[in-house]
Amino acid sequence: MTTVKQGWWCIVLLVSGMVYGQAPSTTGITGVSDTSYSLQSAYRSTLKSFPAIVVVTDTVSHNIKQRQVTYCQVNGVGLTMDVFSPRHKSLNKRIAVILVHGGGWRSGSPSLHHPLAQRLALMGYVCFTPQYRLSTHALYPAAVHDLKAAVSWVRANAKRWQVDTNAIAVAGHSAGGELAAFLGATNGMHAFDSSACRQSAGSWVNAVLDMDGILAFIHPESGEGDDSKRTSAATYWFGYSKEQNPALWIEGSPLTHAGKSAPPVLFINSSVARMQAGQKDYIEKMKQHGTYWQVVDFPEAPHNFPLFRPWFQPTLLAIDSFLKQVFHEKN
Repeated sequence: MTTVKQGWWCIVLLVSGMVYGQAPSTTGITGVSDTSYSLQSAYRSTLKSFPAIVVVTDTVSHNIKQRQVTYCQVNGVGLTMDVFSPRHKSLNKRIAVILVHGGGWRSGSPSLHHPLAQRLALMGYVCFTPQYRLSTHALYPAAVHDLKAAVSWVRANAKRWQVDTNAIAVAGHSAGGELAAFLGATNGMHAFDSSACRQSAGSWVNAVLDMDGILAFIHPESGEGDDSKRTSAATYWFGYSKEQNPALWIEGSPLTHAGKSAPPVLFINSSVARMQAGQKDYIEKMKQHGTYWQVVDFPEAPHNFPLFRPWFQPTLLAIDSFLKQVFHEKN
């Protein structure tokens, strides 16, 4: 018998028996992309309660350069990343922002955050929107491995994009926010690095921007793991329900790993409280280590607030203000 203690919980795990003799479920691995979460579906669902929302569209500007690169090859399949950079030259190296899309670790697309990447590029940032393996193609921690590889690629190619390797931020919304926080919380933990795309540059991130991404899967505030009506997104991703393998769900939570190596974090919150599960506990850990953090609340905003006006512009300004404060006006 093994007892795992983390903050407010104490879970007794039986490491023998039928539950831990089971292999993870692969029923969700279809090999076919799940397109259920998109800008269009988010708009339709959000419009019901917020009829005044306006979709934020792409920016077409001669002041932005856009490229697509392949940052990793996994099982013969290339993982791509779009790069948005200012066209004008700068005397200083630039802050990089890696934007991770949401969609329940199962759906979504990098294009969801192209408008945000474009606006940030116009403000002087270099932005990257990586593709990563979703649960229709691979279970946890494949997405973490892919995104760590993306960070490593940015570091290895920093000179090409005029990126300051001491100013690399990772941002995400929803599941992407959880993943962004996980990348930061596991700084220096090489067990989570990609074995397929190892880079000598490393996968350290210098700041995290978490937009409505949970920090703990098993938590009194969390709504993840309800399989009563259908298989939950997290169950698909982990391959086990939280009852079958709570240790894995704890391992996959940013809160579990947050410590002295975790970088400064900006939390941007909607009105959906369950999407901030574990945030207060995470902040307490940051206080213990003297790490800077900031919270911006949109108390009347829907979960999909980064995709729509009127919240897009305040989100953009909050990100810009936080990054300039953390990195001392590098842009």
